[in-house]
Amino acid sequence: MPVEIKWLLHASFRLAGDGAVIYLDPWKIRGEPHDADIVFVSHSHYDHFSPGDIKKISGPATTVVGSAETAAKDPAVKSVSPGEVMAIGKITMEFVPAYNIGKPYHPRASNMCGVIVNIGGKRIYYSGDCDLIPEMGKLDDIDAALLPVAGTYTMSASEAAQACTAIGCAKAVPCHWGDVLGTMKDAQDFVSSLKGCQGCLLMPGKTVSV
Repeated sequence: MPVEIKWLLHASFRLAGDGAVIYLDPWKIRGEPHDADIVFVSHSHYDHFSPGDIKKISGPATTVVGSAETAAKDPAVKSVSPGEVMAIGKITMEFVPAYNIGKPYHPRASNMCGVIVNIGGKRIYYSGDCDLIPEMGKLDDIDAALLPVAGTYTMSASEAAQACTAIGCAKAVPCHWGDVLGTMKDAQDFVSSLKGCQGCLLMPGKTVSV
């Protein structure tokens, strides 16, 4: 079953498939669609955890899940940690580590999260803000990886391309560029560096299907 991946802006995505809609780190949402079944928040930095944007996409039955340090700021967020698995309706979410190596911005001890979303028979990996970490090499059967490419706070374009090799993903979408930090050149460099993986450079609001 096809799954639509829409890059909204920065590190924000909308996944749709099998009758479900999942938002990842919603940020600067246009309009008020109120169409989210699930919202995932990787960590509590302002450009990833935006209560105002979550309100725009949420409805009466929306489930919001996020890292423990995000949940500590908002009791409406269900706390999750790396290593946990959660089933919500037809969707299964596997939470994985997301941290920096040799940088102070996203410490491993904070238990910030990436996620593998199992939807419509596909496995979509969203790394959150992190570096090229050993755990990426242990991920299995990833149909698409959504990875930051801007450097400084996260992986650079070349490191993200190495991550794709470690993951063995079929497709990859660059993010964390075009707002706050990162340029289109970062995204282009990422796509041109890929080997054995299809790079999908999206503009805001555009989609790719897996």
